[in-house]
Amino acid sequence: MDLNTVTEVVRRPSDRPGADWREGDAWLAGGTWLYSAEQPHLRRLIDLTALPWEPLVPSDAGLEIGATCTVRDLYAFRAPPDWPGAGHLVRTACEAFLSSFKVWNAATVGGNICMSLPAGPMITLTVALEARYELWAADGTVRTVDALDFVTGDHRNVLAPGEVLRRIDVPAHALAKRAAHRRFSLTRLGRSTVFLIGTQAPGTSNLLLTVTAGTTRPVRFAFDHMPDAATLRQSIDAVPADVWFDDPNGTLGHRRHLTRHFAEEIRRELASGGPA
Repeated sequence: MDLNTVTEVVRRPSDRPGADWREGDAWLAGGTWLYSAEQPHLRRLIDLTALPWEPLVPSDAGLEIGATCTVRDLYAFRAPPDWPGAGHLVRTACEAFLSSFKVWNAATVGGNICMSLPAGPMITLTVALEARYELWAADGTVRTVDALDFVTGDHRNVLAPGEVLRRIDVPAHALAKRAAHRRFSLTRLGRSTVFLIGTQAPGTSNLLLTVTAGTTRPVRFAFDHMPDAATLRQSIDAVPADVWFDDPNGTLGHRRHLTRHFAEEIRRELASGGPA
């Protein structure tokens, strides 16, 4: 796509890129969506990839993911043995992208999150792993938000004008959990109709279930002890009708049905001590 209204690309933004922000600007990370559609309201692009943000920084506290980390680099990450659920969840989420492996070379984790689409797999991954996002404002202030609270609806989030997602912090205790997932799409490489991840802390019977793609924003169910099938279904049925997503990939009723079905499979798998 020829973005013929863009007159400038800021290749070397300041260390606090919000200081460069003005009306008509857009952050440029991978650009895999930005260049795929007309953007008549844009006048400048600010290239975040020029900033020295480390893509992946593991530590005792957990995993720090730079917003400009590419999907390719995240997919190549190999989790240590004490993070049993992290490895296959990362790979599964990367493989859920509606894109080829070639797009992975440019597409970024932060870009997918900030697009805030219901089927954004990096949203699914980071919400399920109880991440927090660090946001930098144009005035130099910093705030952190829970990944669960960042996306507010289809293509909507809490970012203010000029605010940028700097990094994603995934806590070690979430990476140490057992995990199970289910995903459905109309075609093998299609957009997710529903995407669910359940996690369980070692030595406990609790359950944290994250539901995305079938809803306009992430929905999380937390149980201190493994619920029975009826309790889990009642929790899903209590989700308001306007939170469920309805588009050509699935009606509201279809997505709710799939969520009930896959949630029960996840509950049984984790309750029985099945594959992590």
